[in-house]
Amino acid sequence: MSDLLIRNVRDVSSGAPVLCDVRVKAGRIDAVGPLLTAEVGMAIEDAKGALLLPGLIEGHTHLDKTMWGMDWYVNEVGPELRDRIDNERALRARMAHDAQAQSLRLALEFLSLGATRIRTHVDIDTDAGLKHLHGVLATREKLRGVVEIQIVAFPQSGLLQRRGTADLLDAALREGADVLGGLDPQGIDGDAPASVDALFAVAERHGCPLDIHLHEAGAMGARSLDLILDRTEALGMAGRVAISHGFCLGDVDESTRARLLARMASLRVAVFTTGTPSRPVPPLLACRAASVTMAGGNDGIRDAWTPYGSPDMLERAMLIGLRNNLRRDDEIALAFDTVAAGAASACGFAGYGLGPGARADLVLVHAQNLAHAVVEHPPRALVVSHGRIVARDGVLI
Repeated sequence: MSDLLIRNVRDVSSGAPVLCDVRVKAGRIDAVGPLLTAEVGMAIEDAKGALLLPGLIEGHTHLDKTMWGMDWYVNEVGPELRDRIDNERALRARMAHDAQAQSLRLALEFLSLGATRIRTHVDIDTDAGLKHLHGVLATREKLRGVVEIQIVAFPQSGLLQRRGTADLLDAALREGADVLGGLDPQGIDGDAPASVDALFAVAERHGCPLDIHLHEAGAMGARSLDLILDRTEALGMAGRVAISHGFCLGDVDESTRARLLARMASLRVAVFTTGTPSRPVPPLLACRAASVTMAGGNDGIRDAWTPYGSPDMLERAMLIGLRNNLRRDDEIALAFDTVAAGAASACGFAGYGLGPGARADLVLVHAQNLAHAVVEHPPRALVVSHGRIVARDGVLI
């Protein structure tokens, strides 16, 4: 881990852009300011006025599923959620999908584009067992100290529908998963109270956080979300539960949404969004106004579910801004926050930011300001992780 001085960065943290330097010592930011001195033996980089950003964060993806870099998959799956679940499970078994090789490939693409921390959901089911988890655990170990990977044990086929899933989730958490995932307690499991009770029982045994996929729309989703919030409150899990997608927050009436967001804020329940154009989404400005933390992510990237997605988190911030009709520069900054500080807060990633003492995860891009960087998502001139230069001009070192 080398000490480093980066000169002539464009810093926008105080509002108006100013040129300054960033000094890194022992993998952490030591100082940010004008005309900093280099210590003996310290490497020096000239940023030439590039914009300084904190390391980007992917808050919701599925590294184990991706076909990134493989032959094109011809998608002919049916339109329902269950169609996609069943198709993917059968496909991965048939093709002997290598979760280790594919998760490593995609994680390195994320890194080259400035994402130094990732929360990934990993399928746990009674067909594959813990196979996919073991692959992603190997990737996490290989990239330790370069990319921080947080693993969610995710019952993609449902918790109640396949006997033995809860036991596998227990095993996954014992073997190194960080977070317990859940999925549509009514829409997939068919019994929301029983599903939520079973899920929280696993979380309570392991003392782990929860991140629950909630695709359910309208009144069904609102009822499931209320159940989740009830359990969160009853079990004292405030600040340890998150909702992924939360489509119901985008298609219930305003009074119902306001009530749900108020409950989420009081229990510090975050929401993860992709900003998808295909479904109603939690409105970013309403979530912010209610003090609900919002994080952003791609969901699947180039897999059996979707041919879309990109490991460029600036592009994802742009898509979230576009989906929420954010046009002002200060609003676009809120979209950026979903892949930066908002995601760090929602995931619990420590030591984040651009202040002294923060972990030195830095991204430099040639852009005039933050809104310009989000909308144009230019090539990454430099990526620094844990104080070490890991990519230059989009190419890993």
